[in-house]
Amino acid sequence: MSEPLRAVLGEDHAIVREGIATILRQSGITVVAAVDNAVELVRVTKEQKPDVVITDIQMPPNLAADGLQAAQEIREAQPETAVIVLSQFLDASYALDLVGDNPSGVGYLLKEKVASPRMLTDAVQRVVAGGSALDPEVIATLVGRKRKADPLAALTPKEREVLTLMAEGHSNTGIASKLFVTVPAVERHVTGIFLKLGLTQAGSDQHRRVLAVLRYLKQ
Repeated sequence: MSEPLRAVLGEDHAIVREGIATILRQSGITVVAAVDNAVELVRVTKEQKPDVVITDIQMPPNLAADGLQAAQEIREAQPETAVIVLSQFLDASYALDLVGDNPSGVGYLLKEKVASPRMLTDAVQRVVAGGSALDPEVIATLVGRKRKADPLAALTPKEREVLTLMAEGHSNTGIASKLFVTVPAVERHVTGIFLKLGLTQAGSDQHRRVLAVLRYLKQ
């Protein structure tokens, strides 16, 4: 029997912090620490070495993007620890700062969009397994933003849908289920996306494809 996942939680609002902790515990995740500031979050994470860190963006001591900065510091110092940032704001630049050059083991979710405990715990499971959990609105902003030379202009509407779901972290099977198409159809769309974007396919690993897409979108 596998050991339960271990989580460190960073949230300065006590009621919200306890609510998230309760959701995690009810899903079988052990909350080894729950703190209310970014400095303590980094310290406790270094000490406890959890499987995942879940943190708000705006936290003490400065009530700015301290939580995001702590998450970036944790990802750099402890790449084996997955990180999920919960945000009240739709800010694609925050998401790109967090992802850096590696979307594996990272999540960026909007608080208001986490409509059920299952959504949060599914995201935790996904990032701990090395995947990504990026909010659909953030990905839509990245995909749809205006550029002088839009590299996505050649994509069909269906390919844009597939690209968005890929960047959110869904597998080919998951994309097929959401779009009500077959897995081979999704694979054909993925192949077409990479050909049109001029990206080299990185094997069948879905998260490598996400990395390639995000790198391209950041250029």
